[in-house]
Amino acid sequence: MKHALLITVLFTCSISFVSAQSTVEDDFEGNGTITSWFGDNCGMNTDLSNPFKQGINTSSKVLQYHDTGGQYANIRFGVPADFDLSTNRTFTLKIYLPSSGLSGNQSNQVSLKLQDGKLGQPWTTQSEIVKTLTLNQWQTITFDFGTDNYVNLDGNSPPPTQRIDFNRIVLQLNGENNNDKVLAYLDDFSYDGTIATDPDEPDNPDTPVYDSLVWSDEFDVDGAINSDKWFHQTQLPQGGSWYNGEVQHYTNRTENSVVENGILKITAKKETFTDQGFTKQYTSARLNSKYAFTYGKVEIRAKLPTGVGTWPAIWTLGKNINEDGAYWDNEGFDTTPWPACGEIDIMEHWGDNQNYVTSATHTPSSFGNTFNKGAQTINTVSTAFHVYTLEWTPEKLVFSVDGMVHFTYNPSVKNASTWPFVAEQYFLLNIAIQPKISSSFTSSAMEIDYIRVYGESADEVVIEVPLSLATTQKSLITNAYPIPFTNQLNVQLNNVSNQNTTLRIYSHDGKLVDIRNAKINNSSLTVKELGSFTKGLYFFNFEINNYPHTIKIIKN
Repeated sequence: MKHALLITVLFTCSISFVSAQSTVEDDFEGNGTITSWFGDNCGMNTDLSNPFKQGINTSSKVLQYHDTGGQYANIRFGVPADFDLSTNRTFTLKIYLPSSGLSGNQSNQVSLKLQDGKLGQPWTTQSEIVKTLTLNQWQTITFDFGTDNYVNLDGNSPPPTQRIDFNRIVLQLNGENNNDKVLAYLDDFSYDGTIATDPDEPDNPDTPVYDSLVWSDEFDVDGAINSDKWFHQTQLPQGGSWYNGEVQHYTNRTENSVVENGILKITAKKETFTDQGFTKQYTSARLNSKYAFTYGKVEIRAKLPTGVGTWPAIWTLGKNINEDGAYWDNEGFDTTPWPACGEIDIMEHWGDNQNYVTSATHTPSSFGNTFNKGAQTINTVSTAFHVYTLEWTPEKLVFSVDGMVHFTYNPSVKNASTWPFVAEQYFLLNIAIQPKISSSFTSSAMEIDYIRVYGESADEVVIEVPLSLATTQKSLITNAYPIPFTNQLNVQLNNVSNQNTTLRIYSHDGKLVDIRNAKINNSSLTVKELGSFTKGLYFFNFEINNYPHTIKIIKN
């Protein structure tokens, strides 16, 4: 085998950066910066009309906190960067605790816990302040981690003002490890400092920028799904039922998945359907992409179904998963069980918690009811299209909706247990049906306008040349243009004699998309009729003087 050395030319300059900063606040009137409120075993409504417009709080909207007996019930949110408590260390909120909303004999109190959301068990290094509450009145509560008494769960932890690893806020009423009920109302949460809106950019100019389209489905051809891009996963798991107690059959019929008017519609239906020797009362579709990738930016514009018991998801699994009936398993890549293969949940929505969308990761360090998750409330998830985005770099996963980030997964220690996301993942699109499906449910669809994957743009031509040539010359290729190309690619060579060669063109995922005879003439190679290629990244491979050369370049 002739080994190849990657040659590229980099130009550097000295640039000063100032990180963008953001406040951390929420008035629940639509003016806040907190978008990732999450109820952990606790009911929550961030858009509730204020039931007690009196005293110091006559605002129209508040957050409802409803602990119905969860042992460790709390609400929380995460921020994209760590708090700097050395100078700004105070958190403030308003709270109303009605006596009619309580059971049991717990102390009336509210605790604010600072945690590191990047840990698999974030509470293990938390710092907490507890404040006493007065019943039946609005009151302002302040938590000052510089002057208030605090408790470090780990006694070896330094004082909070000396730490730079807090990026999650947890609020808990009337303690934990009990099953008493609490109904309360919160408003006007704020922090007296600011945080960086993106801790990796621009402080780290080497953070990758994914702005070049490498794969997509625009669903612009009506009818059955594009079988070159998608696979219907219909084979039942062993035992005849899908995971998590789901009660649907997945089918390959257009009744359950079809493109209409430029929109992919995955439809869950109530109907009697028999397949593989099992009869079920609901059908749906589960699509696997025939495309897999590592790193990039994913955008999916979608509108979600409704109905208690519906469970739509846009997600990924490791291409190497061992799951009978899945596309990549059928293709022979089945080497790794779940969750070691890794799972990225870009969007999940449960019909019994309408308008609350979540994102999560599943790895050997935390899976199933994973600790690694975040969410936000969007009041129109089923009546309007929204763009669900995943940005996957070698360092972190960032999840957002319409540009509002609600979860970042960035474990401080990255290994096979916490970070299997060094290998390719593929997409899954489906609607599952839970056993608690409403008896009145008949059908509902998840509609997807497009799915797009962006990679790093190619501002220059990247050329691979044989290692044996590298000691005497950089490359026999001196230029390739235009960048990006559209219908034709011109390659300029350095004093190469006229010769015939075989040109092989590969897509970003390594699939051979074209092979043709080509002729080098007057130290140049012209490749025509490329207009039918879809937008994305391509590799042009050919031999010069019996040595392989490869050009990596973008198609516009």
